Amino acid sequence: MEKETILSQSRQPELNPNATSKNKAKFFLFSTIGIFMFFIPVTVNGKSSIMLDHIVTAIQTYLPAAVTYYALLVILLGAIYPFYTKTWNKNKVNTVFSIFKVIGLFTAIMIVFGFGPAWLFDPSMGPFLFEKLVVSVGLLVPIGSVFLALLVGYGLLEFFGVIMQPIMKPIWKTPGKSAIDAVASFVGSYSIGLLITNRVFKEGKYSIKEAAIIATGFSTVSATFMIVVAKTLGLMDIWNTYFWTTFAVTFIVTAITVRIWPLKSMSEEYYNNQDPPVETFTGNRLHAAWKEAMDTAAESPALWKNIKDNLKDGFVMTMSILPSIMSVGLFGLILAEFTPVFDWLGYIFYPFTALVQLPDPLLAAKASAVGIAEMFLPALLAAEAALVTKFVIGVVSVSAIIFFSALVPCILSTEIPLSIPQLLVIWAERTILTILITAPLAYLLL
Repeated sequence: MEKETILSQSRQPELNPNATSKNKAKFFLFSTIGIFMFFIPVTVNGKSSIMLDHIVTAIQTYLPAAVTYYALLVILLGAIYPFYTKTWNKNKVNTVFSIFKVIGLFTAIMIVFGFGPAWLFDPSMGPFLFEKLVVSVGLLVPIGSVFLALLVGYGLLEFFGVIMQPIMKPIWKTPGKSAIDAVASFVGSYSIGLLITNRVFKEGKYSIKEAAIIATGFSTVSATFMIVVAKTLGLMDIWNTYFWTTFAVTFIVTAITVRIWPLKSMSEEYYNNQDPPVETFTGNRLHAAWKEAMDTAAESPALWKNIKDNLKDGFVMTMSILPSIMSVGLFGLILAEFTPVFDWLGYIFYPFTALVQLPDPLLAAKASAVGIAEMFLPALLAAEAALVTKFVIGVVSVSAIIFFSALVPCILSTEIPLSIPQLLVIWAERTILTILITAPLAYLLL
C-alpha cells in the first residue's frame, strides 16, 4: 500500500510543493534563454552560428582597439593574480605556470605595441595566438558565464540529468547531467564546457573521476572552430560527413578511455569531501526529472546574484587562461616551427598511421603529434595531403581534445585535480584510438 502511494504521488508532479507558477516561470524562461544563446544557430549577415558567437564577433568587429587593450588588461591581471593571492608557489605546477603567465604578459605587450623579434610577428605565431585565441576566449568566457547562469542555474541541468542517466552512466561512467557539458562544448566552446564542469564539480554533483572524464572526454573545440579546420583542409564539400564522423568518433574514444588508465584509476571522492548526490527516484522518470528541476528552481539564488557569481568565476578563469595561451601556446608553436621535437613525437603514432594504410603515414603521424601544442596546427601540416589523410587528421585534431595552447591551461585553472603527465597520457591514448577508428570510416565514407 505504501509503495502504491509513492508511485501514485510520483505520477502527479503537480503535487510537488515546489512546482509553483514562479518556479515554473523561472525554469522555462531562463532555461529557454540559455538554450537559445548556446545551442540555436542563427544567421546574421550571412553567417550561421550561435548567438553567443555573434555577440563576441560583433564586439570584435565594432570595437577592435578596445578589445585588444581589454585582452591585454586581462592578461596583466592574470599574471599578477597568482602573486596577489600567494598561490604562485603552492606547488611546482603552480610555480611553473605562474612564471609562464608573466612571460605571456611580456609576449602580449610586444604583440600589442609592435616590438620584438621578427619571428614573433609571423602570422602563424604571435598574431595567430593573440587575435584568433586570446581575444575570442577573453570575450567568450565572461560573456558566456552570464548566460551560463541561466542555462544551469534553474533546473535544466537536473532535468536532463535524470532523463539522460540510463545512457550516460553505462557508456561514459558520468551522470546524466554531463550531457549538457558535452553539447555546450560542441556547440559553444570547450572553455564554456569546462566552466560548467568546474561549477558542477565544486557543487559536489560530480566526483573527481567524473569531472576528469568530462574535462578530457567532452570538452572539444566548438563546431564553429571545426569549420575553420574543415576550410583549411578543404573538407567543406563534405562538411556533414566530417562533422558527424568527428562527433561520433570523439564520444566512442571517450567511452574507451574511461575504461583504461589513468581515468579508470581516478578517485571517486567529491570536492572537499562532499557527500555523493542521490540520483535515485521512484516511479516515472519524466516526473522525477520535473521534480528535480522544480526543487532546483525553488532553491536557486536571485537572478542578479547568480549572474554576478558566474561572471566572477568566468572572469577569474579568463585571467588564468589568457596569459597561459600567450606563453604555453607560443612555446608549442616555436617547438613545431623551429625544432624536430614533433618529428620525433610523430614516431609514436607512425606504427598506427602505417597500420591503417594512410597515404604518407609519416606526415600523418607528425600532424597528429603537433596537435598537443595547438589543435589547429595539424590542419596546417596536412593541408596538401591526400583526402583520406586530411579527413583523418581533421578528426584527430578535434577528438584528441587536449592541447597546450588553451585547453591544458583551462583544465589546470579549474579545481579538477588532473596533472600534466596524466593529460599527456590521455592525449596519446585519444590520438591513437582516433586514428584507428577514423581511418576505416574514411575509406568507407569518402
